[in-house]
Amino acid sequence: MNRKLMLSALVLGGLALGGTASAATPSAEMLANTCAGCHGTYGLSQGPASPTIAGISKSYFIDTMKEYKEGSRASTIMTRIAKGYSDEEIEAMAGYFSSQNYAGRKQSFDTNLAKRGYLLHDKYCGKCHEDGGRSSDDDAGLLAGQWIPYLEYTFSDYMSGAREMPKKMANKVKELQGDHGDDGIKMLLNYYASQGE
Repeated sequence: MNRKLMLSALVLGGLALGGTASAATPSAEMLANTCAGCHGTYGLSQGPASPTIAGISKSYFIDTMKEYKEGSRASTIMTRIAKGYSDEEIEAMAGYFSSQNYAGRKQSFDTNLAKRGYLLHDKYCGKCHEDGGRSSDDDAGLLAGQWIPYLEYTFSDYMSGAREMPKKMANKVKELQGDHGDDGIKMLLNYYASQGE
């Protein structure tokens, strides 16, 4: 076999093997590792602008990623990131993160505001965000122990209309603000911050 023909055979063989290897779907853990830079190892956030996603429900994760992918949920970077994943990959990541143990982030908070926020949570938020905002079974997102800056950004998106508030939530927030003004939100955020471990 002449040298040119042998080189061509090696290149084609390498392309065929490389194509097969790259076509394999990455494992759920490997996909989830790509989220660690912002959301922390195992989805336990270490930075105040990103939420902890460990323990999140599968359906909430999938719905959130699809909204980012479609551009219907406000974000700084997640819209671009979500577009890089197939539906199959999103489902795999949802399974991975939902199987991780949730742990709220330990952070500073105002004790007096947190005590008042506890009462407000029960009155305005407890029906959807069960167990003090810790339950992932309600598919309403985890609040307990999330970083205050992240929660502030999220509320800001809701209040500005950049992110659509569910109808029940909109009614409760309107009622909360009517009773307590913007201080009600601060009390709630400090209550959720107090739930860190």
